[in-house]
Amino acid sequence: MSTELDAVRYQEHVELDDIEREMARLDAVYGRVAHRPVIQPDLDTLMNMGARIERDLAELPVDHQAEETLLRTIIDLYAVGDVAERAAVRDLFRRYTSFRWGAHLPRDWSTRDEFRARLILLSAHDQGADTRDEILTLQHTCNEARRFGIDVAPILDEVAAMSSDVDLYGMGSMREVILSYGRRS
Repeated sequence: MSTELDAVRYQEHVELDDIEREMARLDAVYGRVAHRPVIQPDLDTLMNMGARIERDLAELPVDHQAEETLLRTIIDLYAVGDVAERAAVRDLFRRYTSFRWGAHLPRDWSTRDEFRARLILLSAHDQGADTRDEILTLQHTCNEARRFGIDVAPILDEVAAMSSDVDLYGMGSMREVILSYGRRS
């Protein structure tokens, strides 16, 4: 990732153009794995697909520290941005689907701030390619947070307020999905 983006992260206003350039670059890299065809997989291939994908992703020329910095920059912008900035971030995730699929925060976490960051990123993904996958991610993330003793309800309410109210796939908007899950928690 460019030092330009690192410098921008600490400025008051982040330029979406800088974020988009880096996102587009990483999208092209992740696309090598995300769009690789699977031709008539046998049972063994299907059973080991997750491990194979993880291995393939690890072999890509991606600086994971830079990827995390980019994601945290996006999260910071989304958290403090206005309605238009949040919509622009959601649009970037809709356009750069391989980045959305492949880029992730570190898997190990246990704090309230990390839980909040994950929910904000989920909100920015805005239902991804399939709302059902995002619901499963939401459930898993909330279950992990509860395991760490984190009160999820106020964070769900906070992130729902910054989420889109557009129902993309007929399963409710991201705001409705998060609020609905929060009411059931």
